[in-house]
Amino acid sequence: MSQTPSTGIPGMLDVAAIEIEPDEPVSGFRAGVVDLDYSLAHLGRYWITLIAICAFGLWHVGTNLFWNEPGLWQNAIHYGGFGFLGFITSATFKRHAEKPWSIALDIGLGLAVAASAAWIAGAETGLYTRTLAETGLPWQFTPIDWAAGIIMIVAAIELTRRMTGWIIPALVIVSLSYILFLGEILPGVFRAASLPLSDVLFRSLYNDEGMLGIIATISSANITLFMIFGAFLVVSGASDFVIELSKIIAGRFRGGAAFVAIISSALTGTISGSAVANTASTGIITIPLMKANGFRAKFAAGVEASASTGGQMMPPIMGAGAFVMVSFTGIAYSTIVIVSIIPAILYFLSVGFMVRVESMKHRIGTEQIAAVDWKKLWGGALNFVLPLGIMTYMLVSGRTPSFAACFAIGTLIVVSWVTPNRMGPRKISRALVLGIKTSIMTAVLLVTVGLINNAVTTSGLGNGFALMIAQWSQGSVLIAVILIAIVSLVLGMGLPVTAAYIVLSILSAPALAGLLADGILVEMLVNGIADPAQAAMFALVDSPHVANIAQGMSLEAAKELVSGMPFELALVIRPALIDTETLTVFLLTAHLIVFWLSQDSNVTPPVCLAAFTAAGIAKSPPMATGVEAWKIAKGLYIVVLLFAFTPLIGSGFWESIQIGGFALFGIYSLTALIQRYSEGPIPAWLYPVFVAGGALCFIPLNLPLNVAGALLVSGSVVFTSRAARRESRVGAV
Repeated sequence: MSQTPSTGIPGMLDVAAIEIEPDEPVSGFRAGVVDLDYSLAHLGRYWITLIAICAFGLWHVGTNLFWNEPGLWQNAIHYGGFGFLGFITSATFKRHAEKPWSIALDIGLGLAVAASAAWIAGAETGLYTRTLAETGLPWQFTPIDWAAGIIMIVAAIELTRRMTGWIIPALVIVSLSYILFLGEILPGVFRAASLPLSDVLFRSLYNDEGMLGIIATISSANITLFMIFGAFLVVSGASDFVIELSKIIAGRFRGGAAFVAIISSALTGTISGSAVANTASTGIITIPLMKANGFRAKFAAGVEASASTGGQMMPPIMGAGAFVMVSFTGIAYSTIVIVSIIPAILYFLSVGFMVRVESMKHRIGTEQIAAVDWKKLWGGALNFVLPLGIMTYMLVSGRTPSFAACFAIGTLIVVSWVTPNRMGPRKISRALVLGIKTSIMTAVLLVTVGLINNAVTTSGLGNGFALMIAQWSQGSVLIAVILIAIVSLVLGMGLPVTAAYIVLSILSAPALAGLLADGILVEMLVNGIADPAQAAMFALVDSPHVANIAQGMSLEAAKELVSGMPFELALVIRPALIDTETLTVFLLTAHLIVFWLSQDSNVTPPVCLAAFTAAGIAKSPPMATGVEAWKIAKGLYIVVLLFAFTPLIGSGFWESIQIGGFALFGIYSLTALIQRYSEGPIPAWLYPVFVAGGALCFIPLNLPLNVAGALLVSGSVVFTSRAARRESRVGAV
């Protein structure tokens, strides 16, 4: 194997430059680590598999662009194909992965899943006919139906266990047990009626909330296509363009190497579906670059992990989150993307502020970063800018995500022929293989999560969980957000971010949206509700304040009355008194809060995979790196609080700009307080000024107070800068 360093950093290898010698034996395909530069001829018995993967990738493009397949059949083929690939690329017995009997076993398991998925899709009509013809009887499954359905469920559990660990399989088993028998024996709000096994099987397979329902459609129609598009960008050299462009932009700033990491991770986040993958792909270049620039190893790793985490919140793709959000809320994809722009900018600037203060505090980051590779820059520029720009335009103009992704792929192939990185048959096949390969875990995961979604929906557990949040929070949005953050952190220790978001949004987003809406009800009660019909809706609330609804009441009384509403009554009162548009804004806000909090586990100890991945590259202590990443990613929590307590979402363009613009001063103030440094050391008497200025900047849409806060922060920064220069001159003398 020949290796060619080309990063400009001594001792550092450019993974893209690694070449495979013709006579090198093939190994590792079963572990999913085979280099995609292997020729098909070298893959021996696996060439059929690779051709099948290419065909499977083309099927995803064709079925979403040209063919109008029924949703059940599309999702069944999607699951069957990825189930097959999941089994043959993750061995049942890892120690014997390459032995013929082990390969045969997993091929057999994969074929069983694929055949079962096809059978279940084709059996739907007969199932309805048999059951409807025998009115009053449970669903009439044949023995083959039973076998195929059970194989699909067990395979989903097993594949998820292999790829993610035991947390999701345990949740699936508990969920199925809950609707089979557990719900009947549990007390309180979690009590639920049990269902017969045939009903559970039908709902798990055929319900819109089940394995082959809405969540599977998100994967088959959207996420897989965007992962394929991302793979095409990587193979076309567009990822190299991102790194080189970042060098040009950041090379002018102190601490430029760290800014390269921030910019490249933000841009890579538009084509990556994982913070861990983002960290691994860009971090191998940016982390050594930051260390060579003088940054501490754990700080360099923390910056990369934090920036890569932000990549999952970066429009227009936002990982898989935006697609799930569209499905759960019914809100247009373009709307979700547009409202996410300012929060994403705030987050990345918060990381940038931390880098700036670190550079000034330790007097580092003045060294030259690696030279720009102009060949890579120009070679990948058109392949990145034009397809991504066209796709973004299509998304915001109302075209479906699947059409936009397919059109962007086609555009990239055509455009590449006027660049040095032409996409011929070999590169197209490499891109298809890479896209499908990186989609395996996500596809299997989302299908499996459908089992949890079905159990929660069928049993009404979501309402019970919402009631629990409402009771524990006592009407406080802040307490509810803290509770969700804790649960998200725990889930994120064992679940990928997308799965954590799906599970948590199902359970908590409706409750949080309700609490946000209750703020409107409190305001109405304080002002008084003169309409007798509207006032009468509160008659069932057990509160002495009901008598004062018409003339108004104190803020405390209104909060007590609203928090005392029975859960079922609240579901009726909110849509009756609050307009649909406002409720939609609250629902979107709740989902954005949950989505952002689901990213928390990437950078928050004790289990923070993005930070641990970066620590491995930086050779820094993993836990210390996790703490550093958590500090650097503080903007994540600030943005969540802005979602919850300001009209950042749902207000007009200029109002959002005002909130976000002044919030930047508040974020910088917090950064300076955390680091105990600004442009220079902060004297003790200046701390209260930073605190007061930052606090005033976070008050929403109060221009006089916002301006006063910005002036206090700016004045403090200028003072520390001048003090630092004076100290520097004195030291020089």
